[in-house]
Amino acid sequence: MNRFVTFLAWMAMSVTVNAQMAIDLHSHFTTPAYLQVLEKHGALLEEGFPIPDWTVENHLAFMDNAGIETAVLTLPAPQPYFGDKAELVAAIRETNEAGARLKAEHPGRFLFCAALPLPNVEAAMKEVIYALDTLHADGIKLATNVRGQYLGDPTLDPLMQLLSDRGAVVILHPHKPEPYSPEVMKQTPLAMYEYVAETTRALANMITRNVLARYPGMKVVVPHCGAYMPLAIPRMKAVYPAVRAIDMVGDIDWEANLKCLYYDLAGAASPQVIRMMLTITEPSHILYGTDYPYVAAPVLVQKIKQLREELEADATLAPYVDLFMKDNAIKLFEK
Repeated sequence: MNRFVTFLAWMAMSVTVNAQMAIDLHSHFTTPAYLQVLEKHGALLEEGFPIPDWTVENHLAFMDNAGIETAVLTLPAPQPYFGDKAELVAAIRETNEAGARLKAEHPGRFLFCAALPLPNVEAAMKEVIYALDTLHADGIKLATNVRGQYLGDPTLDPLMQLLSDRGAVVILHPHKPEPYSPEVMKQTPLAMYEYVAETTRALANMITRNVLARYPGMKVVVPHCGAYMPLAIPRMKAVYPAVRAIDMVGDIDWEANLKCLYYDLAGAASPQVIRMMLTITEPSHILYGTDYPYVAAPVLVQKIKQLREELEADATLAPYVDLFMKDNAIKLFEK
């Protein structure tokens, strides 16, 4: 059965859904088991800033105030891995089961993309199967790197094959880069710069190995307005002939790698940023996102209102408002 069919049916029946409602492709939740592991290892501030408090009641209240009908939940950074595989697997499983409960207890309000117990690839593949088949997860969340194991690493190829075979929606999210400079991170918090660079780094690593072209069944969502991809792709293409000529990289299928990428609007969305994103993608691949609870609810409520107003006033982008805010998300999860 289509894993999205229940949600689609609920959307069709709901009298509250209209052109003004949105689907949030980028939001986070936490669980006691996850936080306990981080606290045990002194890692609550590993990403350089506190993990916000999260409750389902507050999340729903925010969604109602912002006009968001449905939010897609994912686990934030950091990965709860500190050398103990059993501890990691247990924390990830508890988090995924909590996501499934939230989806079931609040029909139509939440979807969830399951976390994976990487860097253990075998355990991650088992969790993919359990999450999709038993928990009916709507997709999979992948960190840009887990303790230095970056997306694009050859050891991840079996996982990529599985995700492609399952036609999985894959939501990417940046984690602290490895290696990193603590001094630089203190001066310039990760969220200000490095997260977008980290996302771009992971995607470049995937593209130079044709990961997205070789495993085309995945639909991969790039966070934070496409990171630096609108600048990185022209740069990569410009340098490519020189580095290919001396065999520093192999052949790259640019079109095949890029066509499965989708982009959320969390972070700094504006008509200007969206037009820049459209230099590397098309309107059907842009989706609304908030990054709740990492941005305060009142700020996000104002931002969604402002974004709608700016888009509706833009003659070029106005026809796509409903696509960006809702319709593209519905199509993304269809099978």
